[in-house]
Parts: sequence; C-alpha cells; structure tokens
Amino acid sequence: MNKVIDYIKDSVEEVRTNVTWTAMPELQKFTTIVVISLMVLTILVFIMDKVSEFVLLDTIYKSL
Repeated sequence: MNKVIDYIKDSVEEVRTNVTWTAMPELQKFTTIVVISLMVLTILVFIMDKVSEFVLLDTIYKSL
C-alpha cells in the first residue's frame, strides 16, 4: 500500500513541477478549432444521412 501512496505523491509532484501547461489564449483557440470542427463534421454526417435516406426511400424502396 505504501508503494501506491508514494506513486500518487510522486505523480502529483511531477504534474506540479515538470508539466508545461498550455496558456489560456492558446487553449481557447484550440477549443474553438475543435468545436468548429465538430460542428462541420456533424453537418456533414447529417447531410450524408439525408442523402442516403433519400436514395433508399425514394429510389430503391419506391420501385419495389
């Protein structure tokens, strides 16, 4: 059990002293890029879904 506690203490110390954190303006820029990318991908998937729905329902199934 002492090894686990020592590991956790060392991990916390490592995060406090040796990790370089991203600056807030850069973090906001990256977050904006991710959100915009997700919106674009969502719109593309929606369009692909509607096109496939049209193809299946109005062309293939209608002829059956």
